Amino acid sequence: MTNNNKETERADLHKTIWRIANDLRGSVDGWDFKTYVLGMLFYRFISENLTGYLNAQERRAGDADFDYARLSDHDAEYGRTETVMEKGFC
Repeated sequence: MTNNNKETERADLHKTIWRIANDLRGSVDGWDFKTYVLGMLFYRFISENLTGYLNAQERRAGDADFDYARLSDHDAEYGRTETVMEKGFC
């Protein structure tokens, strides 16, 4: 595939994503929508980062079946203070 084809595909993808975003946001102001979406993406990043970190820690400690995402809220709260001190966010 040539660079020109890659650039064309990238431009087409960009247009498609932009069109979908416009359809989804409807009458919501573009800036408000962007702020909402970026906030959700950041929250997802933090959640996935924290889950990966805690899963790795528990697996190193010997619990091969541990999955932070499956913990109840009550059980997840157990190590919150230490996790915030280690990671800097909860």
